[in-house]
Amino acid sequence: MTATTQGAYAAVNGLQMYYEVHGTGRPLVLLHGGVLTFDLSFAAILPALAERRQVIGVELQGHGHTADIDRPLQLDLLASDVVALLDHLGIERADVFGFSLGGLVATEVAVRYPERVGRLVLAAVHFRPDGYHPEIQDPAQDSPRLPTADDFEQMQAAYAAVAPDPEGFFPFLEKAQPLVSDFRGWSDDELRSITGPVLLVIGDTDFVRIEHAAEIHALLPDARLAVLPGCTHMEVVRRPDLMTVVEPFLARGGAG
Repeated sequence: MTATTQGAYAAVNGLQMYYEVHGTGRPLVLLHGGVLTFDLSFAAILPALAERRQVIGVELQGHGHTADIDRPLQLDLLASDVVALLDHLGIERADVFGFSLGGLVATEVAVRYPERVGRLVLAAVHFRPDGYHPEIQDPAQDSPRLPTADDFEQMQAAYAAVAPDPEGFFPFLEKAQPLVSDFRGWSDDELRSITGPVLLVIGDTDFVRIEHAAEIHALLPDARLAVLPGCTHMEVVRRPDLMTVVEPFLARGGAG
């Protein structure tokens, strides 16, 4: 497959799924955060990632360029879409880097389709409902962990710039809420089934509790944990020091 920086669409599971391919080398799938676009999530680190590998940037159902369809937003369906895209591209196995919602989808792919995943980077991800700090579930709280007004404006602007329905931001935001409110996570056995190398990255002022990340780190058979100092949830994939842990982890290559 040749390298390109042009977006394309793949017909998968009733979606016209948008994706971009950057660079050449070992495939790396990037999965963005909830109600974000690929660019808004990964623009800060994309050039570094694409220097040595073939980066496949995906926009999930209803996100960015990918139009929503009459189907609920569920992790199992979103994971199936990612695998169908790999089939479309003729990629048998790829490393996967998921941020926030993208990390939940990446985890679901690793649990359901372990043969399709090599190395796994999970940034700002929780694995159980109690993985978040309590104030994240309470919109009345004024917490430094929550997205700022500027973060929210960027989300709206990025959506309006590329979405097939630029006015659909708030209805889609409401549709996406059950991904958090109804989230049940994975059992110990399901997480232990992820036997390939995993890098967990959170900010010290993340949605995700540090204690939760440490528990999951201990549960996964082959995991590393990095906590970025002075870093919120939204900042994790924007931080220059993120690549100091991600690049060595991905550079090890190999099947697992």
